[in-house]
Amino acid sequence: MTDAAQSLRRERLRALGLVLPLLLFVGVTFIAPLGTMLMRSVHDPVVADALPETLASLGEWTGEGLPPDAAYEAIARELVLAREERTLGQVAGRVNRVESGLRGVVTRSARGLGDVTEGPWREVMVAIDSAWADPGTWHAIRATGQRFTARHYLNALDMQQLPDGSVARQPEDRRIYLPLLWRTLIVSAGITLLCLLLGYPIAHLIAHAPPRRANVLLVLVLVPFWTSLLVRTTAWIVLLQTQGVINDLLVSAGLVGDDGRLAMIYNMTGTIIAMTHVLLPFMVLPLYSVMRAIPGRYMDAAASLGATPTQAFRRVYWPQTLPGVGAGSLLVFILAIGYYITPALVGGSSGQLISNMVAYHMQTSLNWGLAGALGGILLAGVLVLYMLYDRLVGIERLSLG
Repeated sequence: MTDAAQSLRRERLRALGLVLPLLLFVGVTFIAPLGTMLMRSVHDPVVADALPETLASLGEWTGEGLPPDAAYEAIARELVLAREERTLGQVAGRVNRVESGLRGVVTRSARGLGDVTEGPWREVMVAIDSAWADPGTWHAIRATGQRFTARHYLNALDMQQLPDGSVARQPEDRRIYLPLLWRTLIVSAGITLLCLLLGYPIAHLIAHAPPRRANVLLVLVLVPFWTSLLVRTTAWIVLLQTQGVINDLLVSAGLVGDDGRLAMIYNMTGTIIAMTHVLLPFMVLPLYSVMRAIPGRYMDAAASLGATPTQAFRRVYWPQTLPGVGAGSLLVFILAIGYYITPALVGGSSGQLISNMVAYHMQTSLNWGLAGALGGILLAGVLVLYMLYDRLVGIERLSLG
């Protein structure tokens, strides 16, 4: 190996050493949690680990009628063992997610089997709870016994797998995730458009202002970054509530009556207003970085050639700002579909987004598989949006400054 090659290798190793801490940080704090979330959305071994003999007995069951006596004997023994090992609650919870009401059946049966030492096990199980004479109970156990399953993704899309293996839509009263997903996409797109309509003239004003004034305007744009999200959201609650500042001003001006105050909080209106305020800087800054690099003589040249201000803007200025428009729109949209704190505080029941359901299943219901599936669908949507932007516009034209 020549000296030049050895020197180049040392430079590469030195560069790798410098970026290695960053790569480790990204891997531990981002890639690993993301991979864990996606794995949980398809991998759920709790029931398979707790009831292996029962599931083996159900493997020969056609699904019609009741399973063989061996399945009753196996589940009687394994439910008692699961209670002793303190895994019964997890098993009951998993089965209850497929068939509502089975949590009580499983836990009650485990308690009732504590003093039973011999069969016939079918009669014993049915005597403890008549649900064991229902094939639907066994279908639920077999469904949750799959280590790798698409069940969570089906639930996230308001679908379900029937006992015969076919897929059908959930009953109408249980279809909650697709409407929330469409609402999230529509609201995120609307907030992106609002931020563009508000941020474009603001960025133009900053880009063409004298340096001292531009610095002051930039500071005002950056103020939301320096303020706690909770403080900003609380301020909007004070402003938008029915007895708040804005409604008091409208009543004082005679625009609305005291009994006709506007409901602008704890609904979708409050969500849109608060999120637009929070995300507006993410639109302004990319636009400003692009606009300040556009020479003013281009518009002067267009005017000297006879173009009206509208024509000059549409044919000369606007096309040059498209990289900033694309970057700001992507940033705002991607951040909007993942927001959950602001909708949770100001959105009420009608202003919730799909991210609030992800947080609910992670923190309250502890259904991490469904939360992972919902997060995976959002991630897939972002990747599709990114690829669509790359195909239509070209990612090389995206500019963040």
